Amino acid sequence: MSALKKIVFVFGLLLLGICFRSAAQQTIVYSQYIYNGLLINPAYAGSHVQLSATVSYRNQWVNFEGAPQTATLGVHSTVNNSKVGVGLLVTSDKVGSYTNTGVYAAYAYRIQDQRGGVFSMGLQGGFHNFRADFSELNLKAGQDPTFNGTLSELKPNFGGGVFYSNKKFFGGFSVPVILKHAKFFNGGLQQLALARHYYLLVGSILPLDRLDKVKLNSSLLIRAQEGTPLNADINVALIFHNLISTGVSYRTGESFTTLLHFKLSEKFNFGYSYDWITSDIRKFSNGTHEFMLNYRVRIRGIHKDVYCPQPFTR
Repeated sequence: MSALKKIVFVFGLLLLGICFRSAAQQTIVYSQYIYNGLLINPAYAGSHVQLSATVSYRNQWVNFEGAPQTATLGVHSTVNNSKVGVGLLVTSDKVGSYTNTGVYAAYAYRIQDQRGGVFSMGLQGGFHNFRADFSELNLKAGQDPTFNGTLSELKPNFGGGVFYSNKKFFGGFSVPVILKHAKFFNGGLQQLALARHYYLLVGSILPLDRLDKVKLNSSLLIRAQEGTPLNADINVALIFHNLISTGVSYRTGESFTTLLHFKLSEKFNFGYSYDWITSDIRKFSNGTHEFMLNYRVRIRGIHKDVYCPQPFTR
């Protein structure tokens, strides 16, 4: 593909993203999903082939009291000669006095084509624990007795997705949670009802020189929620020598993001992103930090001599 076609491809993504209006935060929002697709799609399980474990922390809207703080742990690997991917995703999202903890197991069936691409069909199942600790609030006298003490409730859920990737292109569609659970705590807090989200991701990793020392990583993620406008992330990054990646992302109507990703060693990868807020919240917050640390190791008895992709590829 010529340099002109690569430029046209990137600007095509940008123009497509402009067509989508923004909405308020609909669910847990991540910036590092670019390097950890298990956060939004269970079909991503096993995409790193070897055992891959990722921890991340997102401090959203710094200096904004009660703003979301999210910690995640994702572990996945292939088994059965890379025909199957399995994974575990644990998330903890705290917003004000509410905490949402999710634990999900993922299974993906992987089909490899003759050109080296892999098509995966994934399912996940687990539960969310919703906890409200009203002791953290300063309530006025005579307040509704519902808002006293601590409330906790478990809700099961499941979801699915598909994902395809080869050395140059990748794409996927997913619905991570399907059940909405409209009532919580005996119907007292209906605002906690889960929204069903749909994710569509397309992108490419294309060399910019003959020696593949510099690559262009561009992608578009579209989020859809029933009853709200579409929301999109447009991501563009440069990869240098498969060691360092730096780029920018635009989340429609909400923020610009700067992204850095380092391959520290054959086993460790580190990522950092900072969201520069463009919405009205910028009057009260300095932005959003997100950190990611990934560890990968090949287990000889399981992975043998299979090819393991580079940390910047899909």
